[in-house]
Amino acid sequence: MNRRLFLRQGGMLGASLLAASPLALLSGCATTPSTRSLRRDYIAPDTSFVGSACGLPPVRVSADREIRTVVGLRPYRPSGFVVRAEKLGETLVVHNYGHGGAGITLSWGTAKLAVDIGAPGHSGRVAVLGCGAVGLATARLLQEAGFAVIIYAKNLPPETTSNIAGGQWFPAFLSDPAKRTDAFNRQLLAAADYAYRRYQLMVGPRFGVRWMRNYFLRNSEFAETGYIGEQSVLRSMMPEYRDLAPDEHPFSGYKYVRQFDTMIIEPPVYLSAMLDEFHIAGGAIVVREIADRAQIEALPEKLVFNCTGLGAKALFDDEELTPVKGQLTILLPQPEVQYAVCPGDLYMFPRSDGIVLGGTHEEGVWSLEPDLVRKQQILSAHQAFFGSFRSC
Repeated sequence: MNRRLFLRQGGMLGASLLAASPLALLSGCATTPSTRSLRRDYIAPDTSFVGSACGLPPVRVSADREIRTVVGLRPYRPSGFVVRAEKLGETLVVHNYGHGGAGITLSWGTAKLAVDIGAPGHSGRVAVLGCGAVGLATARLLQEAGFAVIIYAKNLPPETTSNIAGGQWFPAFLSDPAKRTDAFNRQLLAAADYAYRRYQLMVGPRFGVRWMRNYFLRNSEFAETGYIGEQSVLRSMMPEYRDLAPDEHPFSGYKYVRQFDTMIIEPPVYLSAMLDEFHIAGGAIVVREIADRAQIEALPEKLVFNCTGLGAKALFDDEELTPVKGQLTILLPQPEVQYAVCPGDLYMFPRSDGIVLGGTHEEGVWSLEPDLVRKQQILSAHQAFFGSFRSC
């Protein structure tokens, strides 16, 4: 199944590529005190083109501009993410995992749902399993509620999938439309609304969050009830939303072009700042693997939040949870490029650490090895796309 087909079926063309799931059973993260200051290498966005797509600078795509190719595994559940509680002996476990490609996007929102389930009436220290974007957002909300928090994680960065996520704010690879329920849709809307507002408070260089224009290109009409449609439940979260006429954009060969603004979250900056905030608020991290439910019951904390992403498949026997492999090739930074675009099966996001190129979706694949043939195909396809820009 390719990305375009998957997104068309799901009615969503967002590309928050890689969710907050660990590459192994549990993810972990750490930082140094020096990262608390504003990033000196952060590139301020050039917004001179805003209001017109005609002046968009093309990405310079070539093999000699590649700086790395990375692979991450999205923790996908056809029925959508899990936020619910269960008892393990005297321990209350609140699950918060299975975000597909929307882990960074929804992390604050599902964290809010999870904390609202587990925190009322609890006293004493709280444990969070996992230290990706979902785990960190959960931990920070617990701290803001007055709890002492400890994170248990197996690996330190850069071994979390969150660290190599694309980071665009919009749900992608989230669920199978045929398996969505009204209850899930209500959870999604509540989570998206809270996360959307929370990230707005974090805009700026400290957290690496900024607004960005997005262009979605296709040759068939948009599904107007889908997530980027005019009747989308997320419509209020898409400012500057409109369709462009052929003389308003430089994209050759596409009949339909839709734009709206959303936020980009730069994972290397964002996760470092989040971890700083966690430490400053008194949080602690224990680097260890939690291998089974018996080890969870043995923890001294009797309220535990499970943010293990793909790790929940083995840890809690979730047979529905499956990996969706995504491969990204990063080019040298190009500061003048300050827009995101999703043409066909491809997608491009600019960040201060490089131009992110993607276009892969492999459900059920566990391999973290880059596919070099696929990488060349994606580079060639992006090169052809950006080389076809026209005057308007």
